[in-house]
Amino acid sequence: MKTTINTHFLPQLLDPHTLAGSTVVVIDVLRASTTVVTALAAGARTVFPCLEIEEALEVAQRFGEQAVLGGERGGRRIAGFDLGNSPAEYVAETVADKVVVFTTTNGTRAMQVCRSAERVLIGAFVNHTVVAEHLATCAKVDLVCAGTRGEVTREDVLFAGAIVARLAGPTTALNDASRLAWDAWSGAITQPPEHRLLTASLQDSQGGRNLLEIGQAADIAFAAQLDMTDLLPELDVGSWQIRSTTAS
Repeated sequence: MKTTINTHFLPQLLDPHTLAGSTVVVIDVLRASTTVVTALAAGARTVFPCLEIEEALEVAQRFGEQAVLGGERGGRRIAGFDLGNSPAEYVAETVADKVVVFTTTNGTRAMQVCRSAERVLIGAFVNHTVVAEHLATCAKVDLVCAGTRGEVTREDVLFAGAIVARLAGPTTALNDASRLAWDAWSGAITQPPEHRLLTASLQDSQGGRNLLEIGQAADIAFAAQLDMTDLLPELDVGSWQIRSTTAS
């Protein structure tokens, strides 16, 4: 089977219509995609991504006591919300059997451009292998990096490169962005990847520096964990909720 892998370094550079028939992976390593995976692994029923704070408040009101409000602006927890965007906050005691209503600066916005895709998955280093294994069965793959406030971020490009490195073969067609991401991953990380070196690479990214400035270094180390879970989150475009799904 011939596979086409297109990487997009920013949602703003993407024509959403080109995603028709594609399996898309939304990537926001620091931190939204890591947090979504972690919340579902901790037993959250669903994650409901929202663009704006006001929308999140309205959605949470609709779900009542079932809802947990999570999200950030400027990297910090939103006033009045239950949780921020630190994946370590999303533990079973807080989110099990709950609907996590979630809004972030970059990640939830990246999801919006993917509505025309056949499937929308959420990927991070914490579920890297299960994402790659599923994509190996797909003919058309698009990797959508969230970036940070309209700028390309190294951490997302590295994850895209890690996926491309797993999938690339004689029958794989790659766009230039996929090749650049692969080069970045191969040049930055030893194989097999070590947590210490991956953490250092993420710290040296724009997203990593932003987190260090606000005292969130622990989140970088958390996001650098490889394969913490084999959970594969999928965004159902109809209900606009993210649920854990099987890799098959």
